[in-house]
Amino acid sequence: MLRRFAFATALLLALPALAATTDDRLAKPPADAKVWTLTSSNGVSRHGQTSLWTDKDGTHWSRFSFNLRGFVTEMDEQNRFAKDGTLQSIAIRGHNPQGDVGETYEVKDGTYSYKTPVDHGEGKTAPDLAYVSFGGTFDSFLFLIDAMRRAPDHSVRLLPSGTGHIAPLTELDVTNAKGEKKHLTAYAITGFGLSPFPIWMEGDNFFGNSGVVSLLPEGWESVGAAMSKAQDDALAKLAPVQYAAIAKTPAGPVAFTNVKLYDSDARKFRDGMTVVVEKGLVTAVGPSAKTKAPANAQVIEGKGKTLIPGLWDNHQHYGDDSTGPLLLASGITSVRDPGNQQEELMARKKRIDDGQLLGQRIVPSLLIDGPGPFTAQVAEVVHNQDEAVAAVHKAKDKGYFGIKLYGSLDPAWVKPMADEAHKLGLHVHGHIPHGMRPLEAVHAGYDEITHINFVMMQAMPDDVVKNSNGMGRFVGTGKFAKDVDLHSPMMTAYLDELAQRHIAVDPTLVTFEDLYVPDQGTYPAADAPYVDTLPSQFARGFLSSAMAPQPDLSRETMRASFNKLKDLVVELNKRHIFVLAGTDGVGFELIRELQLYTEAGLSPEDALATATINPATVYGLADKTGSLKQGKLAELALIDGDPQKDITQLRQVELVMRDGKMMDAQALRASLGISGPPKR
Repeated sequence: MLRRFAFATALLLALPALAATTDDRLAKPPADAKVWTLTSSNGVSRHGQTSLWTDKDGTHWSRFSFNLRGFVTEMDEQNRFAKDGTLQSIAIRGHNPQGDVGETYEVKDGTYSYKTPVDHGEGKTAPDLAYVSFGGTFDSFLFLIDAMRRAPDHSVRLLPSGTGHIAPLTELDVTNAKGEKKHLTAYAITGFGLSPFPIWMEGDNFFGNSGVVSLLPEGWESVGAAMSKAQDDALAKLAPVQYAAIAKTPAGPVAFTNVKLYDSDARKFRDGMTVVVEKGLVTAVGPSAKTKAPANAQVIEGKGKTLIPGLWDNHQHYGDDSTGPLLLASGITSVRDPGNQQEELMARKKRIDDGQLLGQRIVPSLLIDGPGPFTAQVAEVVHNQDEAVAAVHKAKDKGYFGIKLYGSLDPAWVKPMADEAHKLGLHVHGHIPHGMRPLEAVHAGYDEITHINFVMMQAMPDDVVKNSNGMGRFVGTGKFAKDVDLHSPMMTAYLDELAQRHIAVDPTLVTFEDLYVPDQGTYPAADAPYVDTLPSQFARGFLSSAMAPQPDLSRETMRASFNKLKDLVVELNKRHIFVLAGTDGVGFELIRELQLYTEAGLSPEDALATATINPATVYGLADKTGSLKQGKLAELALIDGDPQKDITQLRQVELVMRDGKMMDAQALRASLGISGPPKR
């Protein structure tokens, strides 16, 4: 969940970046400041708070403090107003993992100017024009909410670009632990992302928002779950209309003729092939010269195009209802969700399975973690071994495929948890608990290691291993991975043992590329092909993703360490270890993940296997999916291009099939406000 700390949360908790204001110089909240807490969806784990107050001259101040599993942000924000109440200036100070968050916005003599860590601009002011701060607390966003609510059409033009709109969504009565009651109204805000973003008001006053991390008034954290369910239920009513408009059931057989076919079982591309689909199943596969389309078939000419099995994103913390169409437009028909809000995920999965929502097959894992400052925000938190084993049973009872163990667990609990999981037929994977090396986790029962940095953790210094549940797993890997000899006796024996034990690996290389490689204010390679087609405010957020260099950790060092992580994936593949391609992001980064594999030395055929037949095999679904073979499910994507020659052509999806439905990729994109296919 590193790459996408959900955009819904990022609207209120943005992540910008250069010499930052030190914490002791940031504003100190007075005793009567209003306080909102930042709490995990379980309503228990607290990650920080925001305080808001107004000084005697009418200046708004806010102070934001946040620690998300070791990613620390400390900032303040000052907002000044003209006599008529219009916003005249914003000043943001502080730091986050990307560096300095310094940002200014100023209105003077009918013109505006702004400067952020990633962009700057100026122009003429207008009554319906409102600036969206790149970072800061959530204080300036409250003025945007008010402006949209006051506008005749409830819309405002946004700076630097775009249009924001607000509309009522639902209402809810809530009661906190003290018995206090409030009547809340949810509003859906659009124009900032790919889907409506719910915020909650009490009358004319902002109350909070609920999600993976909820922003709620102090003392009201317990109502977040009810708010989340209410907003999801309200938004769910929009989905069937979208489903009916886009997902079409073919009247009869569909024949894809003269296509280049990716045969994932053989890891080969085959030219001049025909694939026939009927009633959601593949009924024929063979050379076009010998395989005739049924007389009543819809024939799709595939010359110059490639037909591939539907792709898997093996590390997709499934977002809201927009996630399904977005992934389908990239040819992704299945995901493994390695940890999410439990009730929301399983409810969304059921709606997809019942044909009410456009989406993927979801193979879910229950994320389990121990208590502490670095606890995962959606974790089932356990405090002792009995609770840990009970959580394993919960995973089985609730229909999860596996359990994902996390960094703050006591290493002593891993073996009893894994033993119980295997008795129950559950898959065991995850981060490596702090103080434990990956081979120890494998000996204790891991079936799979999540993230390539945890594979590399075997070679990290003791202090990095000890603190691997915090920033150590990123800073330590960034510092030391470049010097690891992957062919040393120790690493050779280690990697050979992973192969002998049939351990799978979910590398999420693209996550570490975003952390280590880009310069501030540039688009990461995974996102650059998409940004011109995305809603502008959404695309702007990708300009800040890289971890800030430190005195003892330069960008050059991070890049060298990233290259060694790429090399490690090659070593895994050489040993026939099942590599499972995943993004830990929005989802469309999957193609960049595969491109990174080919840059490192994998063939396009082997790279594509990591997102098709490999996961289907690991998850016990290879008899149904993962390849296009007679009798299997027709889960596929038609690509306008040749990924054998250039794997980035996988981005050029024309249509996708899943669950007996055929969907036009451009219609899927358009439903999310995406203007067209990504750049070639």
